[in-house]
Amino acid sequence: MALPIADYALVGDRQTAALVGTNGSIDWLCLPRFGSAACFAGLLGTDEHGHWQLCPVGEFEVSRRYVGESSALETTFTTATGVVTLTDVMPPGDHRADVVRRIHGVSGTVRIRHEWVVRLDYGAVLPWVRRETVDGEAVITAIGGPDQLVLRGPRLPRANDHRHTDEFDVQEGAVLTFSTTWLPSHVPLRDLGPNDDRVDAAVTEDEHWADRCRTDAPHTDLVRRSLMTLRMLTDSETGGIVAAPTTSLPEDPGGVRNWDYRFCWLRDAALTIGALIEAGYTHEAQLWRGWLLRAVAGDPADLQILYAVDGSRRITELELPHLPGYADSRPVRIGNGAALQRQLDVVGELMIALEQTRHATRHADRNAWALQRALIENLAKTWDQPDHGLWEIRGPRRRFTHSQAMVWAAFDRAVRAVEDFDLDGPVEEWRELRDTVRADVLDRGFDADRGTFVQHYETTAVDASLLVLPQTGIVAGDDPRMLGTIAAVEEDLIRDGLVLRYRTETGVDGLPGDEHPFLACSFWLVSAYARAGRTDDAHALFDRLCGLANDVGLLSEEYDAAHTRMIGNFPQAFSHLALVRAAFDLSAVRTA
Repeated sequence: MALPIADYALVGDRQTAALVGTNGSIDWLCLPRFGSAACFAGLLGTDEHGHWQLCPVGEFEVSRRYVGESSALETTFTTATGVVTLTDVMPPGDHRADVVRRIHGVSGTVRIRHEWVVRLDYGAVLPWVRRETVDGEAVITAIGGPDQLVLRGPRLPRANDHRHTDEFDVQEGAVLTFSTTWLPSHVPLRDLGPNDDRVDAAVTEDEHWADRCRTDAPHTDLVRRSLMTLRMLTDSETGGIVAAPTTSLPEDPGGVRNWDYRFCWLRDAALTIGALIEAGYTHEAQLWRGWLLRAVAGDPADLQILYAVDGSRRITELELPHLPGYADSRPVRIGNGAALQRQLDVVGELMIALEQTRHATRHADRNAWALQRALIENLAKTWDQPDHGLWEIRGPRRRFTHSQAMVWAAFDRAVRAVEDFDLDGPVEEWRELRDTVRADVLDRGFDADRGTFVQHYETTAVDASLLVLPQTGIVAGDDPRMLGTIAAVEEDLIRDGLVLRYRTETGVDGLPGDEHPFLACSFWLVSAYARAGRTDDAHALFDRLCGLANDVGLLSEEYDAAHTRMIGNFPQAFSHLALVRAAFDLSAVRTA
């Protein structure tokens, strides 16, 4: 049975990632890439849908931490007879993927239970499992279709009704290392290499990366963990950045708001790049810029809001009826129909991220500028059309105020590119469009009677996305119109001290059911407070939000304060990048 979301931690090799529970069970893992089918899918079903567990037999207490500032997870199990640690890591590999699990006897003697239950294709396929000998080493292989998983270790579990199980004692000083390796099923097994030295090598690589991080921000440890989490969600080869490593963790347990986030949203990725650049990382920005040019290549009118991590466009949304879902939340979905939506704000976020990359690297990439020009020229023809907005509503298209403000940002950054980097373009035309869009937003996107910006041009309701308007530059953070907007958000969208995206009862999103406060929106309120001069409120809210992270510093998409539980896909890049952004905004206020 799946654990509460907060009881999981993330380990990954920057091409895929696993969720490891406090009970030593890997309940979610897609191999070999983020968007691949899961081989351990117990998170969305039961143990019979796949899991890999190493934990003490009987009762135990547990604590865990990441090793230094790495992606290696160390779980400490304390029993009546002794203490053991379990270190989980996914070391980078070429044309393969590995999960390495090292058990170390700290004191006494602890009896360990080992269960390896492989179910391919999201728990639907029972693999062909057999014992083999590879280069003199006994291994267990599980094969189905294109996938081959190989279990290695000092002692292997035995088959028991389509499961592999074992129990053994770990004494003080003993070290036992197990691994599961994915390889294409047609590849012969040979030269699998050693396991024991891969944990320490992976930790060293991560900590070298972390050493380059900017640290002058409140809650520095959590900011740095958030940046490491964003790194783990970035494909090291393609540069694609996934929104989360999971699918169908519900926004409302038992409801239908269950979506697949294992893809690269242009918006989320662009905002992630902004956070990484501000923290001092530019290599990731250049890698992502290359991914963007490959993914978006072609007609700018065909721009999608999300792509697969390798840049693929076809992301068909399907349901998996064989999975009962997390907390009986159905349907379980793979793929995401939002890929076909129109969201005007995306161009603005791309223009901002590419400007930040240009300034950080002091390099005006001509290929990137050619793409930007094409996007701007298309936007000049379509900017005043309705869209689905950043929340991907499945109701009628609207002219969302946030979308239109990001259109303004797109034209503004195009003008600045010409002015600051001497790039070519019809700058006078763009200046005129920029002024026209701003006037439109300040007129039709603002409710003068209440003194607040509104969600879209046909309503007086507010939306949390309005809190980021000062970050675009279209309006100052202490402008009376923003002060009124903050007050309206406080009045309409606060639930249990946290911020909702919008009121679902308006029907704007075309979906049944409700949802919980969206953590990124609450971090946006921190930034809005800081820019409005309400620094005490900003710090108080930021402190509270940081307290919602789990024991290893991870955040989900939403938070149910009434039941003190994490909700939605996990860990969520949007939540972590918003945390980093809020921390830097608070730092800027402190040093101003």
